[in-house]
Amino acid sequence: MARAATTTDAFNAVAEPIRRQILDMLATGEHTVSDLVAQLQLAQPQVSKHLKVLREVGLVEARDDGRQRIYRLNSHALRSIYEWVKPYEQLWSRRFDHMDRLLAELKTEEQP
Repeated sequence: MARAATTTDAFNAVAEPIRRQILDMLATGEHTVSDLVAQLQLAQPQVSKHLKVLREVGLVEARDDGRQRIYRLNSHALRSIYEWVKPYEQLWSRRFDHMDRLLAELKTEEQP
């Protein structure tokens, strides 16, 4: 079975760990390619390749500032991932709430 192209949607794009690191960095603010290269300790062509994929799926936007290109996160493009994960978040939240109630009951039973 052939693998899906990484540029088809946000899910495919974030499957690559380096791209998730780039998104984490851009979540803190805008960065140049040089900033990203320095922090990721990767070669510039590698970082540019990942940025290209992220731009193609709309997760990253770029603007020119003189001779530099500044990248920023487009968090709206993460919406499809959030919508998919949201039911699992609710499931885990219910389980943690249940565990909190059980722990509170145990704590009450231990008190003399």
